[in-house]
Formats: sequence, C-alpha cells, structure tokens
Amino acid sequence: MRRPVALRLQAALGTLALAAAAGVVLTMPEAAAAAGGATGYATQNGGTTGGAGGQTVRATTGTAIHEALCGRADSSTPITIEVEGTINHGNTSKVSGDSCNTAADRIELKQVSNITIVGVGNGAVFDQLGIHIRESSNIIIQNVTVRNVKKSGSPTSNGGDAIGMESDVRNVWVDHSTLEASGGESEGYDGLFDMKDNTQYVTLSYSVLRNSGRGGLIGSSESDTSNGYVTFHHNLYENIDSRAPLLRGGTAHMYNNHYVSLNKSGINSRAGAKAKVDNNYFEDSKDVLGTFYTDAAGSWQVSGNIFDNVTWSEPGGDNNPAGPDPQSNTTVSIPYSYGLDDASCVPSVVSGTAGANKGLKVSDGSCTPQSPDPTDPTDPDPTDPDPTDPPSGTNLSVGAGSDGSSKASGTSYGNVRDGDLGTYWSPAGTTGSISVKWSSATTVGKINIREAAGSEGTVGSYRVVNHDTGAVLASGSGAGVIGFSPVSLEKITFEITGASGTPKIAEFETYAG
Repeated sequence: MRRPVALRLQAALGTLALAAAAGVVLTMPEAAAAAGGATGYATQNGGTTGGAGGQTVRATTGTAIHEALCGRADSSTPITIEVEGTINHGNTSKVSGDSCNTAADRIELKQVSNITIVGVGNGAVFDQLGIHIRESSNIIIQNVTVRNVKKSGSPTSNGGDAIGMESDVRNVWVDHSTLEASGGESEGYDGLFDMKDNTQYVTLSYSVLRNSGRGGLIGSSESDTSNGYVTFHHNLYENIDSRAPLLRGGTAHMYNNHYVSLNKSGINSRAGAKAKVDNNYFEDSKDVLGTFYTDAAGSWQVSGNIFDNVTWSEPGGDNNPAGPDPQSNTTVSIPYSYGLDDASCVPSVVSGTAGANKGLKVSDGSCTPQSPDPTDPTDPDPTDPDPTDPPSGTNLSVGAGSDGSSKASGTSYGNVRDGDLGTYWSPAGTTGSISVKWSSATTVGKINIREAAGSEGTVGSYRVVNHDTGAVLASGSGAGVIGFSPVSLEKITFEITGASGTPKIAEFETYAG
C-alpha cells in the first residue's frame, strides 16, 4: 500500500535539508528567452507564437509582470516577459490599465493575447502563487516553476491550481516547466494543470508534474465537454494520486511521457472523451488508463506503451480499467506531425529534458537529449562570410516598409533601412525589437545588423524571428552578419534580449542568402 502524498514527501524534503546543512548550493543555468517552437495541438488553429515580434521586458516581481501587461498599447500587443527570482504574494499586486485585467492573489492573464512568460537567469519560481489564464489566446509559458498553490489554508491562490485555464481560452503552450504541490486536497491543494469551460488547442511539453493528489483535468464536470485538442508529450508525472489527466469529452494526445507512482489512477478518459496514448512508459503505478469514478465511458487508442510494474483493479460499476492488456477501442486522427521516441528510452530522455532549468533540452526523436535547435543556423560554417564582412547581393530592406517596438531615443524605424550609418534606431532600454516588412512574401536567408559609430559591441544576446509564424530563425550574441536557412516571409524581426547598454542600430540589412 502506497503512503499518502504528504507523507511520501518527507524523504525528499529530508534530502534537501541535508544538502542545505552540508552547504551544497543548487544552481540553475542561464536560460534563453522563449526558445524553440510550439508542438502538438498548440500548432493548430493558427499556431501559438506568444509574444514573438513584440517588446521584451524583465520582471523580478509579480507586480512587475502585471505592469508589463498593463503598459502595452492594447491587450493584444505582443510582449515577452522574462522572469527571474521568486514571485509570491508579497511582491504581487493588482495593476490597472486599458490593456490588462489583473489580480492581487495570482498572475492574471485575463482577456489578453500574444504573451510569452519565460524564466531566465537563475530561474523563475512562482511560490504559492498560481497562473490563471481566462478568455485569452496565444500564450506561451516556458521554463518556470510553480509550486504549492493552495485553495484552502493560507495563503490561497488560483483555486489551488498551479496553472489554470478557463472560459474561451485558445492556443496555449506550456513548456519546460515544473508544477508541484506538497500533498492532496486534504492538505489544501487542487490540480497542477487544469482546463475547463471551452479551452482548446493546448500543449504541455517537457514538463514535470509531481507530489500532488491531482495532476490536472480537461473539463470540470461531465457536462463540461467543450474542451480538448490537448497534447501532452515528454512530461514526467511523478507521485500523483489521480488525474494524469482526467479527460471529460474532447480529444487528447499523450506520447513519450514517463508516469511514475500514479497511486490511484492515471489517464482517466470519460464522458465521451478520446485519448491517443503512444509510446509512454508507465512504472510502479495503478490503473494507469481507463474510465474511473463514473459510468460515463470514454475511449482510447493505444500503441507502443510499456507497463512496468503496473497493477490493475477489477472492472465493475464505476470502474473500467483498460488493462491488464490494454486494447484500443477507438481511433484518433492527429492533424500535426510528430516524432516518437521508443518507449524503452522514455525514462532516460525525459529525465534529461523535462522540467524548468534543464537548458530547454529536447529529444531528437532518437532518444538523445539535445539543445532546442540542433541545427543552429548561427553555428559557424566555412561557406559563410566573416561576421564583419558585409554579404553580397541586394539589400532587400531598402525600399521596404519597416516597423519596431518603440521609437525610443532613436529618430525613427526608417533609420534602419535608409542606407545611412549616421542615423539609428534604439529601443527604450537595453532590450527591444525592430522589424523589416514587405507587402508580399520575400525570401530572406541572411541579415546584417550594423551598429552606429561609437556603440559597436553593445548588442548582446539576440533572436531573429519569422514574424509571420513566430519561428526562431537564429539566436546568438553580437551584431553583424547572421545567416539561416532561407525562408519566405513578409516580416522579419531582430529581437535584442540582452545588451551592455542602449543599442543603436544604424542598419538592419536583409539579403536573399
């Protein structure tokens, strides 16, 4: 018989205490701004790009996060909020404005769109403070830890959900995050990842969910079946009593997840739901798939899974486990492309990639963790020119329209495409973005960022983004020539995510390749 969640935590907490007593310092690596691209169902319905193409700001308090949301031109102006430090009740307050609708007891993303929240530096921890997404769309949350959010006791936040979504939410990608509690409902906690009231096109990837009575749900009741199209891949579910997830209606795709110590039940498909369950590894668990606690049946399609020390209860009444020999009882058509790791290597590849502060590592589809862009187009290539040498060919920026995030101390956006090194554009501070756009699709394979005289070397880290899709074309540090695989687009954005001062961009040149 397994012990309750709260008791099973004592060994882990004891280990941390010993580490602290021994003077061990656990450090977390620097994380880049939101990296990679959305996967799974978050790629559908127009895709999920978050704040790509907008301004990038840094926040170290919950109030600063709300201020960034409220400081935008309107509620749909793209923004990337880089978060570092511990966000809690003590540094989070309600902020008002025309472009936001915030609250004091949670991070509130309400009636907004086009937002990325990404942990950077020494890490972002939302301590006892949940993230709430309501009536919003195109949201990315990446590289954060959300822990110990309570619905009862003190302090309370977000109904006890680490991340909760409700009321007409569309296109959310949560990636490389750690969601954890310290017990179940009797200890004051609820779900780690909940979706209800018409929430659709969501992906949870490379994340850790642990030490909770409830992993999460899709649909709050048997009648709340308007949710779905959710993908879960390369996640670790560890020490979860149930709801991994609970699916009421709708469709979900679970692949390459590692489930360890699902203590009462796991994937609970009910009320007409369909679950596609591919190449997962279930270990030391009970009733990992089926319809439980209801006579409103759901269904599943299974393939390539491994069941390692999994026990199954007897069917009957409100209990319909899929095992001990799970067989498909429906078919599910998946509209996006995806690669499957073999289930046998899922524990190792998930261990090397899932959770916050893992360097955003992903699987290469053959069981090997790697950096998010294995073919980084900024890697040196002997055929590329030296970064100090201008590329040959026609500068496509001349004669094109251009825009950016802020005129700031520069004179105008047009100064980056006038061929005059004596004029420049600057962001409002050390970070910001500038774009070049065309009236029709144009092929670009190389850019040249030229800093104004006297400011050379100011630009630090950067990203080059296909503004049409949100895809990151290149990332690195320092201005100069940046090459990438040629792509047809109407707008390309150079995002400055770090600098030693206020950058001065004299020219943003674009070339076919």
